[in-house]
Amino acid sequence: MTDLINALSSESNGIKSILVIIILFVVSFAILFLINKLVFNRLKKIASRTKNHIDDYIIKLFQSPILWILFSILFMFFAPHFIKRIPSLSFLDNLASIMLPLSVGWLLIQTIRAFSKYFQNKYNMIIDDNLYARSRITQIKMFESIIIFLFAIIFIAIALMSIEGARTLGKSILTSAGVLGIIVGLAAQKTVGQVLSGIQIALTQPVKIDDVVIIEGEYGKIEEIKLTYIVIKIWDERRMIVPIDYFLNNPIENWTNKTANIIGKIYLYVSYNLPLEPIREKLQTLLENNTKWDGRVQSIQVTDSKEWFKEIRIILSSSNSSDNWDLRVEVREKLIDFINENYPNSFATVQFNGKNLTVN
Repeated sequence: MTDLINALSSESNGIKSILVIIILFVVSFAILFLINKLVFNRLKKIASRTKNHIDDYIIKLFQSPILWILFSILFMFFAPHFIKRIPSLSFLDNLASIMLPLSVGWLLIQTIRAFSKYFQNKYNMIIDDNLYARSRITQIKMFESIIIFLFAIIFIAIALMSIEGARTLGKSILTSAGVLGIIVGLAAQKTVGQVLSGIQIALTQPVKIDDVVIIEGEYGKIEEIKLTYIVIKIWDERRMIVPIDYFLNNPIENWTNKTANIIGKIYLYVSYNLPLEPIREKLQTLLENNTKWDGRVQSIQVTDSKEWFKEIRIILSSSNSSDNWDLRVEVREKLIDFINENYPNSFATVQFNGKNLTVN
């Protein structure tokens, strides 16, 4: 190939010689691009026939980095020919030197992502009791982020070592003393502190993917756990982005830390003359055929008494917080209707300026 380039470009001088090399470079890359596209299109077609979608995802991960590796090798081959004819393009040598290690690093990072996705795919998140699956997927995702972070540092260091002026920096990053020195030196910095918090969360798991949490007064689910932050999907579909170290330094409510089972409560404020037995019977009727009640707990109790009314608390259990919310809303509505229809004027009233006011 070198002989061909020299033969073709030797027949021309100056600009024509450069144009010949550019055309050869473009044609060579076009051939590599078409081969890459044809091979991966064939692989995608084979993957589309399988029932599992994981192979489609993995093939998609590798197509671009492999193309960049081919491009980097081609660029390394052509760069000296450009520099030979135009010495001012000497920076292309450094560019060619850093492209290949960065492309290989990208390929290895995609390989890590592929393994991560493969192992995540082994766990079923759809079942009701998905605590074990959520725990394992959280660990897999966190360690994926940590390994990718380390690989990025290593291959950036390798790329820097290929540049004369940055070689010392690259070597210092790669040496164990350099790595330890950097970690110790930056340990007090917030970003590195968050990375260490991420490692701690992966090991101790105070929160996991899909956990239901109350944070800053907001109800939501853990949607993503990244290396330095966590994304919480709020019930109204807003997203709250929280620094990962917040979960180690502040108290939070985790409704699904050990199990998704939950007990919810409803409060009604009624007059003293309302009998409770009919309310208990009605509650039992409402729950018997309701799939959102898990059959564990249901109770009506008088939990407080005031001068003008009594407070009754209804507690209900469900297999998860979403079902419990819907169950409480439904039971509250139907009990209020039942009391209004069968025991009119039984909701609590207080006197204000000589007038009776209903307590809601």
